[in-house]
Amino acid sequence: MSTTEMLHAHPRAEGPLVDVIARCIDACRDCVETCIACADACLAIEELGDLRRCIRLDLDCVEICGAAANVLSRPRADEAWAVRSIVEAARDVAERCGAECEKHASQHEHCRVCAEACRRCERASAELLAAL
Repeated sequence: MSTTEMLHAHPRAEGPLVDVIARCIDACRDCVETCIACADACLAIEELGDLRRCIRLDLDCVEICGAAANVLSRPRADEAWAVRSIVEAARDVAERCGAECEKHASQHEHCRVCAEACRRCERASAELLAAL
């Protein structure tokens, strides 16, 4: 709720798009926190094996989705190209990270939780892109 309230309080906020942006910010931030925890949980497993790709994608997702949330938190209608680019990147990395975590979800609960967070981020990013 605080994300939505803050965006609505911003003097450059953009009407009905604000709620879609707020959902995307919240989904990106949730994805960041979940991916950090997933990467750390993967590293705690003795035999990393095929979790290396999962860890790398978790870390990529942390960086890109974190950047997307930060950019979206600063309303800027005059910089729509920047918003579109970073949200497309967040959608794409969340999709890839979610798909990789789904491969490990049956063996590792943290990967299942992370895959769900990535899918929410992917959907929220796609929703924002459709609204732009």
